[in-house]
Amino acid sequence: MKETLDYLFAGNSLTKEEACSVLTKIGEGQYSELEIASFLTVFRMRPIKAEELAGFRQALLDLCISVDFSEYNAIDVVGTGGDGKNTFNISTASCFVIAGAGYKVTKHGNYGLSSVSGASNMFEYFGYQFSNNIEKLRKEVEETGICFFHAPLFHPAMRHVGPVRRALKVRTLFNMMGPIINPSSPKNQLVGVSDLTIMDLYYQVFKQGDQNFMIVHSLDGYDEVSLTNDTKIVSNSGEKLISSADFGFKNLKQEELSGGKSVEDAARIFKGTLEGTGTDAQKNVVIANAALGIKCMFPERSLSDCVSEATEALESKKAFGVFNKLMNLK
Repeated sequence: MKETLDYLFAGNSLTKEEACSVLTKIGEGQYSELEIASFLTVFRMRPIKAEELAGFRQALLDLCISVDFSEYNAIDVVGTGGDGKNTFNISTASCFVIAGAGYKVTKHGNYGLSSVSGASNMFEYFGYQFSNNIEKLRKEVEETGICFFHAPLFHPAMRHVGPVRRALKVRTLFNMMGPIINPSSPKNQLVGVSDLTIMDLYYQVFKQGDQNFMIVHSLDGYDEVSLTNDTKIVSNSGEKLISSADFGFKNLKQEELSGGKSVEDAARIFKGTLEGTGTDAQKNVVIANAALGIKCMFPERSLSDCVSEATEALESKKAFGVFNKLMNLK
């Protein structure tokens, strides 16, 4: 680590292979907390490079408890967090809509960092039992269309980093790793990012693989389609801007997307949106993100058709049916 730190402090960057090697050693517990803290500090002082991010991603995927669900044309919809907007659980709700439309979802997530409630807070609140038992997860996908990977159970190597992150109390490179280390490596991924720098980094990483991907960023800072402003999308087929009108909706106000002040508030909004008692704003923003997820899976389909499909899945309560079935599955 001393040689690596001297090399980085001199202004150099790591190759993908070097980045993979050092993070593998961190994950194996070969370095002290002080050494790890020094290493993480480098990437607070200067931007992470795409090759470094790709190497860190490879290390964490190599070290994780992997799940082979390759027989499914599955998707994950997830945001990086860090946008400071404290929205309700839009990405998670859109996953249930996609599953309600008849597709397979392998959702990866954790507790909230920049918001009141992350995906894990939501699943836990409603009684979902976190597990890395592959057969349990497979049964959930087969019978409901969705399962959830609680990140700490699939990335045991992160236990060596956790104490350092908690002690530093600042965002580190690991804050941007979650969305790109789904242990099932789904064939499709809709990822929201909080700034354009991360968008470019993710694009450099994703384009090296064979996934269908869409990376989205609302121009007013949301790490998802917010319908409060235009959204930039970068995908396998290039980049473009889309507006609320492209989904058939009007622009929303930021306060209409609030997740409240507690997990209980967020859970009430989340469940209300799925069961049909939420506001039009809550419903529309979930439909928009679900529609884009379907579009990611099937690029040849028109966005309006995807919106219609997502709308039907939500308004018919198929999405709510998936939610209830998953939470009550034994």
